[in-house]
Amino acid sequence: MRLSTLPILVLLAAAGCASMPLSSAPPAAVTVHKLAPGDKVRIDTFGETALGGEFTVDGEGKIAFPLLGTIKAADLSGDELGTAIAAGLATRALRDPKVTVQVINVRPVYVLGEVAKPGEFPFASDLSVFALVAKAGGFTYRADRRRVFIRHAGAAGEVAYKLDAATPVRPGDTVRIGDRVF
Repeated sequence: MRLSTLPILVLLAAAGCASMPLSSAPPAAVTVHKLAPGDKVRIDTFGETALGGEFTVDGEGKIAFPLLGTIKAADLSGDELGTAIAAGLATRALRDPKVTVQVINVRPVYVLGEVAKPGEFPFASDLSVFALVAKAGGFTYRADRRRVFIRHAGAAGEVAYKLDAATPVRPGDTVRIGDRVF
């Protein structure tokens, strides 16, 4: 009896494995956007309309906020910036301030090289190299479709990556599609 149940168990296990999707690349890690020069945020202080508005992170990574002066915003998430502003307002002007920060515009991305229309493009979440190339009118006939060169914002040089659907683009990146060697 025991041996007759073994083939049934093997078939059930195989059927269960066959329905599981296979992935060619690991999913991209979810990252929290850190503010950098050029990003634009909307800040609201509950009940205080004069203590809010749209602010752009300047070249030094700061914003000028009413009552607090210049505040470091670079390398902070929206929530972290909101917490810093609330703490500053609590020590200077308000009792238990409620501050929200919404990122409304991030740095653009750039694409160069063997694409139909190289240039500057707005960043969107979940932007991949393929989506960026599509925005740039597609590959030229000379494009190397095996690798891509990306210089991340603030990096000294570019890094070569395998060109596939899982290659992400970050705000401020410069993407270069090289030409293929014949």
